[in-house]
Amino acid sequence: MGQQSIVQVAVDVPLPGTFSYLTQLSVMAGQRVAVSFGPRRLCGVVVTDMPQQGIDPAKLKPVESVLSGLPPLPEDFMALVRFAADYYHHPLGQALFTALPTGLREPRDIVLPDERPYALTPEGEAEAPPARQRARLALWQALQDGALTLAAAKAVTPQAGKVLADWLADNKVRRVEPEPVPLRVADSPELNEEQQAALDALRGQAGYQPWLLHGITGSGKTEVYLRLIADHLAAGRQVLVLVPEINLTPQLITRFTQRFPDSRIAVQHSHLADGERLRGWLDGWQGRADVMIGTRLSVFTPLPRLGLIVVDEEHDGSFKQQDGLRYHARDLAIWRARRAGVPILLGSATPSLETVANVEAGRYRRLSLSRRAHGAARLPDVRLVDVRRQKLAEGLSEPVIQALRQRLARGEMSLVFINRRGFAPVVACTDCGWTSGCPRCSAKLVVHLLERKLRCHHCGWEEAVPRACPDCGNPDIKPLGEGTQRLESALTRLFPEARILRIDRDTTSRKEAWDEIYRKVHAGEVDMLVGTQMLAKGHDFGTLSLVVALGADGGLYSADFRASERLFAQLMQVAGRAGRAEAAGEVLIQTQWPDHELYQALTRHDFDGYAKALLDERRIAGFPPCAYQALLRADSPSLELATAFLAEVRRLAEPLAEQVLIAGPAPALMARLANRERAQLVLESPQRQALHGFLNQLLPQVEAAAKRHGRGLRWSLDVDPQDM
Repeated sequence: MGQQSIVQVAVDVPLPGTFSYLTQLSVMAGQRVAVSFGPRRLCGVVVTDMPQQGIDPAKLKPVESVLSGLPPLPEDFMALVRFAADYYHHPLGQALFTALPTGLREPRDIVLPDERPYALTPEGEAEAPPARQRARLALWQALQDGALTLAAAKAVTPQAGKVLADWLADNKVRRVEPEPVPLRVADSPELNEEQQAALDALRGQAGYQPWLLHGITGSGKTEVYLRLIADHLAAGRQVLVLVPEINLTPQLITRFTQRFPDSRIAVQHSHLADGERLRGWLDGWQGRADVMIGTRLSVFTPLPRLGLIVVDEEHDGSFKQQDGLRYHARDLAIWRARRAGVPILLGSATPSLETVANVEAGRYRRLSLSRRAHGAARLPDVRLVDVRRQKLAEGLSEPVIQALRQRLARGEMSLVFINRRGFAPVVACTDCGWTSGCPRCSAKLVVHLLERKLRCHHCGWEEAVPRACPDCGNPDIKPLGEGTQRLESALTRLFPEARILRIDRDTTSRKEAWDEIYRKVHAGEVDMLVGTQMLAKGHDFGTLSLVVALGADGGLYSADFRASERLFAQLMQVAGRAGRAEAAGEVLIQTQWPDHELYQALTRHDFDGYAKALLDERRIAGFPPCAYQALLRADSPSLELATAFLAEVRRLAEPLAEQVLIAGPAPALMARLANRERAQLVLESPQRQALHGFLNQLLPQVEAAAKRHGRGLRWSLDVDPQDM
């Protein structure tokens, strides 16, 4: 036992700061410990072991045990968590345990697996097992040829684990350090001039530098990533690759494992089992993984040999966490790269306006890929279908139906895109005007006809489709609008010979769903794809020659100032699925506003021009990225309580708000969610530092005000919000 000391421990509770505990155990900063917190036994992480002045040791609880199976969490990991907690004004303990895999959040010890191979000792070589012990003899003979990992030994005999443990105890085998595996890079396609110029520029810059690789869809951005990653692997460094969606991960992993067949590729995303995620996280931390590929949560994975960070589809909104610690993985990745002194590469065909503004300001450097990597591929022709005077069949215009028929006759694949799943967005009564509203939310219940259910896509409420109007009894109620299920049904009737595959959240919930989708598409078993925004992100379907976009006009009506930016990026991305190989691509967009500047820019493939116009609008309006925002949200059983709380916060905030504009309180765009009424306060400043200084002063008063309004109130702060 050592001398008694006081340590500060972070635990997973919604309270600011750390908590003091007493210990005589030897602990270091970053060490996991088990502690008592109220009636519960929790896992904690030691933040510092410095004695605290003015604390009475007699009032402190002891640290129950040190979870010493793993070394202390590394300092660079702790620094990233501290920055995230400070920047997003979130309790340190909750931020820390958000960053850890589930297996490390429990107050139980984890022992690092010993992956060193086994080799015979001189005593083991001299003593062959008797012939009657066939399993032991086979294993002994295999070890004569060299060291074996446990997995390789089990391939010789399933009894290998017990046999090796016995021989280890008898000094017949020993554990040896594995020989480093030399990098092997598979053959790769030849780069075009633009790709080679981008790669040369990236290779010519050492140390921290954010790069934007702005390449049109199909321009071969991934090939540039792979070439640059090969350089870093050859130098013995690790690489972190962030992707926006889980469904992109299997396709990307396949490309990486084919290119680097002997390198260790680890994966991190929320659909992994807890044990799988923990193993990948530990492989990264202990330096065994060469490449870490994952969604936003993987930005926290410790990598001791980090040499490069790649953020693919950097514009994508799924990099922003929408609850708890509301971090943006792209922004944390940039901070992490700067601290580690390594380059970071942001790739996109439609960069976010934040990234475009950073390029304009000289903080990021831009590289452009303006033509497609496949020699015969060209950007698709984009045509607008004016539906103001057209009769639609299940949402499909006659020009669209004819285009689909032509592609089917030529044996080419088509994609019909609509960003609404289900059969129809709403059921309505033709007599009294009743619509199928969610009883818990300010949203409509969506028709899922196959299950004969009305379902809320926000809170999960379900009920049976009524046989008649609940208000007036009229049996003539109808589904209005189209979703993916309705389009699938309509296309099946129009083209009974076509092989149609629907892709949305309902059809891809199984773990193996995307593998089956890719198999069918690449085997030529699909004529038409029907799907949501899942199809707009990074997928490469070589035979796809026609993209049809339906229902896009809704994005023009949103009260969220980011809606037009998102719609433009979404349509450019989904349009980019067409014409990526020999077949010429065509995109048809049905709209009632064919003269809108957004659609006109799409027909010209003019991202730069439209982005400049949007940035000019943001400067005039004083919206991000030309200003900095935080959103204080409140929800309660009644809107009056949420609004009263925010009104009090505003009164408290106004004396502090020298450089901060306060707007609200006002109801949220979705004012009611899961039986909770929601309101918000917008806090905005032209200076980032001024906004954060203001928040540091305000938040203690917000916490005190929340206590005065009772337990029915919940509140949260979202720094750099992406949704209003």
